[in-house]
Amino acid sequence: MLALTPALFVLLWSTGFIGAKLGLPYAEPMTFLLIRFVCVIGLLGTLALALRRPWPQRPMQWVHIAVAGALLHGGYLSGVFLAIHGGMAAGVVALIVGIQPLLTAFLSNYMVGERVSGRQWMGLLLGFGGVALVVSDKLGFAGLSGAGLAFSALALVSITIGTLYQKRFCADLDLWSGSVIQFVAAALVLLPFALAFETMRVEWSGRFVFALTWLILVLSLGAISLLHLLIRRGAATRVSALFYLVPPTTALLAFFIFGEKLGLAAVAGMAVAAVGVAIAVRK
Repeated sequence: MLALTPALFVLLWSTGFIGAKLGLPYAEPMTFLLIRFVCVIGLLGTLALALRRPWPQRPMQWVHIAVAGALLHGGYLSGVFLAIHGGMAAGVVALIVGIQPLLTAFLSNYMVGERVSGRQWMGLLLGFGGVALVVSDKLGFAGLSGAGLAFSALALVSITIGTLYQKRFCADLDLWSGSVIQFVAAALVLLPFALAFETMRVEWSGRFVFALTWLILVLSLGAISLLHLLIRRGAATRVSALFYLVPPTTALLAFFIFGEKLGLAAVAGMAVAAVGVAIAVRK
């Protein structure tokens, strides 16, 4: 089961972009995320209490888990949703966020004491080249703006620092109770901005309910739990390298679900990204 965890994580995480594309036309970004977070908190909180999961014993453990959650869920997801909602092409956002494994490798030595070998650097650079090929057909600069770039950068920095912070300070968090704390922290961070800048109106429809349910069950319960497990058991650089496989997988899903174009460059990029990840994660 552990051997299958990376592949399952990539597949589930990739569906998040599909869910966002389905749901964002019916709700503003932070409102959408807040509804998702509240539902997840209710489900996970009930499960954590029913299963009698352990909760942090020291106040600083609560703080560390909350900070990691605010970054991994609040900062990353809001940055991606806001950039796409503001008109940025998903390909451009994916390319910016795709720098994450390289940034993680650069910072890992300073934050968690992990040394990145020359072979790993070669794999990371090759993986980024593959991602660039995958999104090359989808690059569009019509919606390019300073705000969109800033939100994309927010997503990039948040998931990078959040991954390293959790690896260093709270890698052993309980998957159930720890996730409750993280989603509460993320919701508290987003709530003031949603109240200040959004109408918080939702157009309830079958498509929106499906997207919301999928993001709650598959992403927030499934993929996030797998990410916690990977961070606990693997080096931060190797875990982050898996994110190179997300844009190719998303492109394949979009091809089958939405009929989006999948050119030769994208197919070649998938192969290059897969080789790069294999080099980077090899022990």
